[in-house]
Amino acid sequence: MKTLVIVAHPNLEASNWNKAWVEELKKQEDITIHDLYKEYPSENIDVKREQLLVETHDRIIFQYPLYWYNMPPLLKKWFDAVLLYNWAYGPEATATTGKEIGVAISTYGTAESYQPTGSNRLTLEQILAPIQASARFISAVYLPHFSVNDTSDVTPERLAQSSKAYVEHIKTIKPVTVAQ
Repeated sequence: MKTLVIVAHPNLEASNWNKAWVEELKKQEDITIHDLYKEYPSENIDVKREQLLVETHDRIIFQYPLYWYNMPPLLKKWFDAVLLYNWAYGPEATATTGKEIGVAISTYGTAESYQPTGSNRLTLEQILAPIQASARFISAVYLPHFSVNDTSDVTPERLAQSSKAYVEHIKTIKPVTVAQ
């Protein structure tokens, strides 16, 4: 299975977690890493190139830090620019049909804070619902997310464990089954 990891971190070099994840992913032969902020510093997305990347991969993982309960702005722009009518959705759309889509997300808050009784009052599943709905809308298959919480707690051991777990997640994750 060919996997495309679309990394959307505005300052990847300064990141602990996302940078460590990318370094571990680089060791994998069957994973393509695509850094949006490095590729498009002026935010002028090459739509045809992006569509070709999606078309030539079976699994697409969107990797990013949680920004105000959402994705970074360039990734939102990517969704708007790339997932076009009659390419990703609509009566003639077939490009994303059956593709697997997932998210790898880093959060500053603790795991406990992303519970109904926690300070955020929402779970990560609830926060990621728009991506799950988008995957369904473009006839893709949604995968359970991968996350690391409490990113202020950085240790070399924790970084290494999380990076290895992330690679294992990407290679073994199974789709979410949603009741119709």
